[in-house]
Amino acid sequence: MTYLSCVEVEPSVEATASVIWLHGLGSNGHDFEAILPELKLPKSAPVRFIFPHSPSMPVTVNGGMVMPAWYDIIEMGAGRKLNTDQLLESANEVVKLIQREQQRGIPSERIVLAGFSQGGAVAYQAALSFPEKLAGLLALSTYFPTEDTIQYSEVNKTLPIEIMHGRFDPVVFPPMGEEAHRCLEQAGFCPNWRTYAMDHSVCMEQITDISTWFKRILKL
Repeated sequence: MTYLSCVEVEPSVEATASVIWLHGLGSNGHDFEAILPELKLPKSAPVRFIFPHSPSMPVTVNGGMVMPAWYDIIEMGAGRKLNTDQLLESANEVVKLIQREQQRGIPSERIVLAGFSQGGAVAYQAALSFPEKLAGLLALSTYFPTEDTIQYSEVNKTLPIEIMHGRFDPVVFPPMGEEAHRCLEQAGFCPNWRTYAMDHSVCMEQITDISTWFKRILKL
């Protein structure tokens, strides 16, 4: 079986948990690797961090330029159009990474999915449809384009979901994140919604909150 190419950061002890963290459009798996020291997790934290590289493809809104992308964006704006088949294919590739972690001895309930922007859209689809219980879903500056078509996994209805968004985001407008939050509540989930004084990025306050969340859901 083939898998997405990934940056993997192993813990200093045997891994008993994994975080699969997806980057945004035009970036790569090294993007969030630099955040790890800022999380200030315990040195003995048994967490393997996996940062997949997306494939490269033409992106319509960028003039058809070939770049790293989880799916093609055809039109920007609050009602943006995208290639849903490509998003679903990317989600399937992420599911394969979850299953590989299970084969490596990590129980599904110790696996977290995280994603920024495009990566968050893919993480929503992959995590919320996964048929086995996961540890958590971290959605950063993103939206939920498959909210009308996804087949929710009942076993993950109690999944800890942390949604974080910049109040000044000019790329994925805050109402798009709020809509994902409302949709999940209506579907019976209990997502947490946080906003920060930032644009389409991350900030130190947010990184501190992510660290606290990881420690709580993974009992670090």
